[in-house]
Amino acid sequence: MKSSLMGHVLAGGVLATSGCQVVGIKAALPPEPLPDSPIIDMHCHISGVGDDGSGCYINPRLMESWKAGPYLRAYGISRKILERDGDQAVVKQLVEWVRASKHVDGVVVLALDMTLTSAGEFDRERTEIYVPNEFVATICKRFDCLHYGASVNPMRSDALERLEQAKRDGAVLIKLLPAIQHIRLDDARFIPYFQKLAELDLPLLTHTGAERSFSSADHDAGDPVALRLALDQGVTVIAAHMATTGSVDGERFMDRLLPLFQECPNLYADISSLTQVNKLGYLNEILSRHPEVHDRLLYGSDYPLINTLLTSPWYFPGNLSPGQMWRLSRTRNPWDQDVQLKQALGVPASVFSRPAKLLGLSLAEK
Repeated sequence: MKSSLMGHVLAGGVLATSGCQVVGIKAALPPEPLPDSPIIDMHCHISGVGDDGSGCYINPRLMESWKAGPYLRAYGISRKILERDGDQAVVKQLVEWVRASKHVDGVVVLALDMTLTSAGEFDRERTEIYVPNEFVATICKRFDCLHYGASVNPMRSDALERLEQAKRDGAVLIKLLPAIQHIRLDDARFIPYFQKLAELDLPLLTHTGAERSFSSADHDAGDPVALRLALDQGVTVIAAHMATTGSVDGERFMDRLLPLFQECPNLYADISSLTQVNKLGYLNEILSRHPEVHDRLLYGSDYPLINTLLTSPWYFPGNLSPGQMWRLSRTRNPWDQDVQLKQALGVPASVFSRPAKLLGLSLAEK
């Protein structure tokens, strides 16, 4: 089974997207003890098919692709369980894993708004996945280890009212994925949207870099230069994945992001997905060559992808000893393995504690 899935990963071309050396010689920075303060994963996905009234939607292309099986297993369920228990099965497993984690105190669960037609209606053909705000807000009210990450497509005619509603419902940030929502963040029509985000003090978490988790995507929409419009309106912007993978006119997206940190004190980036096999080398490069951005980095996991063969301690033989890789591989909780792996690779303790501070989450320590 594992070799078959890895064959799919390789066949999908993810290894060809890295553009970095595969491994380093050692950890970029000496490993630090994990912080005593709460650790919040601010980049956690959830999904569903909507059969139990959740309102979730997955495009049939994606559900029928080879990716569906690995994604369901990453969520800790099967098609049979999903059909029997509905989308709450995904929620149940998520909560069990977070509560069992020794290191992670809570996660920001991300909604994802639909793609819209030119008339502003639900575009089922182009929408890859839809996770309604109402669904995420409801489950986050039920479980204290879950925190609400809302999503509002700026193309909605009532986008500003929806942002206000998200804030009232306890949202700690707004999530956008332009590559599959078919939006460009440098569109001047979105200035009022960004101004409302700044007014509400809602950070914007947005995907940067190429996007290869879905059946189709507009990779150019991940160009981080497009973030400048929101930054200029005073929005706290979090560049998901540090714009790793992808390029335009021969220039890496990450190289287009780096200068913005010096110009924009309201710019941050998360390290979610940076231990995936298609991004090997990026984390080592960021930690060893770009200390100027270390105080802007945030811990995120990109769950459920941390629970697939895209990530493994065994991908770091140049950074970790055989004993370290073996011990990490025996860590069953996906968040504990993710935290311990990133710690061993030299991620500073402050990166793990920063999301709770930035998002204003006051939690009792474990």
